[in-house]
Amino acid sequence: MVSALGVQLGVVGAYLVVALAVGLLAYRLTSRDAEDYYLAGRSIGTVVLLFTTFATLLSAFTFFGGPDLAYRAGPEWILVMGVMDGVLFAILWYVVGYKQWLVGRAHGYVTLGEMLGDRFGSTRLRAVVAGISLFWLFPYVMLQQMGAGEAIVGLTNGMVPYWAGAAGITVFMIAYVVIAGLRGVAWTDTLQGLFMLGVVWLAVGWVAAAAGGPTALSNALATNEPEFLALGGGVYSPQFIISSAVTIAFGVAMFPQINQRFFVAKSSAVLKRSFALWPVLVVLLFVPAFILGTWAAGLGVAVPEGANVLPVLLNEYTPVWFAALVIAGAMAAMMSSSDSMLLSGSSYFTRDLYRPFVNPDASDAREAWLARIGVALFATLTFVASLFRPGTLVSVGDTAFGGFAQMALPVIVALYWSRTTRSGMFAGILGSQAFYLAHVFVPAIEVGSMTLFGPTYLTWDYALWGMALSALLTVGVSAMTAAAPEENQSRFTDGLRAD
Repeated sequence: MVSALGVQLGVVGAYLVVALAVGLLAYRLTSRDAEDYYLAGRSIGTVVLLFTTFATLLSAFTFFGGPDLAYRAGPEWILVMGVMDGVLFAILWYVVGYKQWLVGRAHGYVTLGEMLGDRFGSTRLRAVVAGISLFWLFPYVMLQQMGAGEAIVGLTNGMVPYWAGAAGITVFMIAYVVIAGLRGVAWTDTLQGLFMLGVVWLAVGWVAAAAGGPTALSNALATNEPEFLALGGGVYSPQFIISSAVTIAFGVAMFPQINQRFFVAKSSAVLKRSFALWPVLVVLLFVPAFILGTWAAGLGVAVPEGANVLPVLLNEYTPVWFAALVIAGAMAAMMSSSDSMLLSGSSYFTRDLYRPFVNPDASDAREAWLARIGVALFATLTFVASLFRPGTLVSVGDTAFGGFAQMALPVIVALYWSRTTRSGMFAGILGSQAFYLAHVFVPAIEVGSMTLFGPTYLTWDYALWGMALSALLTVGVSAMTAAAPEENQSRFTDGLRAD
């Protein structure tokens, strides 16, 4: 058992060290100016842009939360993440991302708040966007640390405690972001995206062969979990599937680490090729990952409390070194998500809060070091919070997605409707956030036959109602108010050229 533990920890550690070495190489090629540190000089090509976006989304929510949900409730989660969000996010990448790339290229924006604050002549709007983004980023970074801790528990059968896995990934992601910047993050993301595609399909083949082949797996599923062979049922109502797909896709478009990637493509052709290929890449990874969770249920795999199904399944049906390699890759993918989140979050803090309100004349070097200190502090705080484990990976992630999704429609309205006003933006963003936060934190109240602050209204998730409210307030208040003298609508219309 000790030798197996040594192999497991050795493989995981070696993989993470390789990822860190890529970051060191990138550091030598990254200039010290803020645009290169945060956006890699807006020089990213198709393959790297596609895979850095892909690996940035390979979080604990996807790689461990998804198989866990498939294990408990059935494989329809593939429809939400593998198909519906693959297509929905690709559409949003065009609707939001292409217009944002044009605007960012024309005016040199680094963050979403910077872009909106300049358009509407408001540092307060810039701060509101940054503050809300950092607020919802906190639980999603914490989610990666929770996933790493649970993965180590499952891989080592509890011999290594939860806190050690969470602490390990925290140390690595702080070191990586402090060293590498976006260029290093993007390079490592590409390496890890390609690696995970290969290894997850190998895992599917290995487990299928060890379990007796596809026919044996289907028979086991039909015997032990027959309801998994029928579409829908259980938690997978049409309302759940649609609500989850919509809030996740729109939330992803507002994630700081994803939204900033809308600025980094070196040409319009790169951007268009990337979002056209996106659905294919998503299906290629998510389908096998969620199938493994489903197979585990059919095979009767027992998952210890505090562990994830994937490492337990792999430990049972594949060699120790291979199971460790898959989990190492998954942890590195979580680190890819975390380092991107921390890097983007630091840019939101320094450029949208520190510069406008504390030190407008700060040098790029001072900003860069302040960002690194912020990364270390933010990651440490999320690690402490992760020790309390405030929910499942899916529930924590879904809450963060919904919070980000509340900003999506006001941003889309601002990008495409020239009559949008500053007052409309404040109303749409703050109104929907207040509605959403109340439903997250206020207990449900029964008023006659109605339930206030409950999970649904008319069977639809409250996050969708919040999104509808955000659009209604943005458009309605904008229609009733005049633009302030400082607003500059031409920022989103004039001088926008593709190449």
